[in-house]
Amino acid sequence: MRRLRQLAARTPAGRQRYVDLLRALAIGMVVLGHWAVAAIGEDAAGRPTGRSALPDLPWAYPLTWIAQVMPIFFLVGGYANAASLTARRAAGVDATAWLLDRGARLLRPTTALLLVIAAAAALASLVGVAATLVRTVAWFATIPLWFLAAYLIVVPLTPAMLALHRRFGLLVPAALAALVVAGDVGRALGPAELALPNYVFGWLAVHQLGIAWRDTDAGRHDAHPEAAGGHPPRPDPARERRLPLSRRAGAAALLGGLAATVLLTTVGPYPVSMLNVPGERLDNAAPPSLALLTLTVAQFGLILLLRDPAERWLRRPRPWQAVIAVNAVVLTVFLWHLSAAILLVGALDAAGVLPTPPVGSAAWLAWRVPWVLMLTVVLAALVAVFGPVEARTGRAGQGRPAGPGWRATARSALTAAGFAAVVYALVVNAQTPRSAPEPLGLPAAALVAYLVGSGILRLLRSGWGSRG
Repeated sequence: MRRLRQLAARTPAGRQRYVDLLRALAIGMVVLGHWAVAAIGEDAAGRPTGRSALPDLPWAYPLTWIAQVMPIFFLVGGYANAASLTARRAAGVDATAWLLDRGARLLRPTTALLLVIAAAAALASLVGVAATLVRTVAWFATIPLWFLAAYLIVVPLTPAMLALHRRFGLLVPAALAALVVAGDVGRALGPAELALPNYVFGWLAVHQLGIAWRDTDAGRHDAHPEAAGGHPPRPDPARERRLPLSRRAGAAALLGGLAATVLLTTVGPYPVSMLNVPGERLDNAAPPSLALLTLTVAQFGLILLLRDPAERWLRRPRPWQAVIAVNAVVLTVFLWHLSAAILLVGALDAAGVLPTPPVGSAAWLAWRVPWVLMLTVVLAALVAVFGPVEARTGRAGQGRPAGPGWRATARSALTAAGFAAVVYALVVNAQTPRSAPEPLGLPAAALVAYLVGSGILRLLRSGWGSRG
């Protein structure tokens, strides 16, 4: 508590606390949503199995418009990445050093998860557990990594996307949304693979909206008379590229986004659910669809409407300390929340007290409360063990210049290669069937690529290759 009070007291006056709150809430809602919708059953051999209960709960599809909060995470990511990159550049740090720092915060806790899974899988294989069962458990534990793969594509593009925003403004997310529409048309008329680029275009469009939000906030701050030493603000030639952030604009975005989403999911071809429902031809989130983008607009409008009261609330010491505490381990919470479910199911099954009521029954609904409470306890224990790995990466790196000429080019190329290897590893793991025989739980090629890529990035961040 003392440490939290010190961190809260040192919070810069200009820090956007609301953005930190949104990040914590988004991840918290993802965790609760996954837990609440879990359906636990048994296979023919009597072993526990897990799946999404959504196909059996069509009445819950509209609720996914609230539960689908990944757009908020990418929106907040765009805001935070633009703010961080701008500040580091002002301090003389280049974009590659900034990217290495950003990558460290994402990859250190991810590496801990993957190494633990691989070690546990190897031990299970040595004692005779079938490789297909080992893979099934590891597959469930690594489901959160699909999101990380998309985010690790978007983050390295931030310098280029920030430059595009400063030149073309809101035309950039509009163009990306048009590409998403093209992908949707492709998968509607042809194979679903035609929409795969939407994984990049869709999340990049949401991230770009966050960049535009940050630019508007920065412009409002810079235009304040006190920011110029009391002098009147200078004309802003970039005003036309900035978002309207008034409550009226928020209400318009909320109502307009909701109206468009309703039309697209009723008159249009898109499913109502914003989460994956097995058997649906179109999936609004994997990859992102136009309907998900219109829902993002509605969510952004709600964010604007709630901003003023939320910021007043966050000026209180205790709420802000709680937000700091959650954000220090927020990725750990996300990465381990399905592992907590696996551990709890295994423990209850071993004790012979695992409930498996039919989905949608009164018993299943009643079981949601103790289920979530027990999962919270298990996850808290996991965060206590692995949270410090993430918390230690909060400090920025030294940001050494790479030196002139080939050295800087080489460092940038190695950084890109490191990120590409990590993304490749996560994509291969996601595409490998959960029934594949994998003694390490993860595909060997994916594990090697991940360790090589993350190792390169860690060496570069420590200063390797920066000295002449």
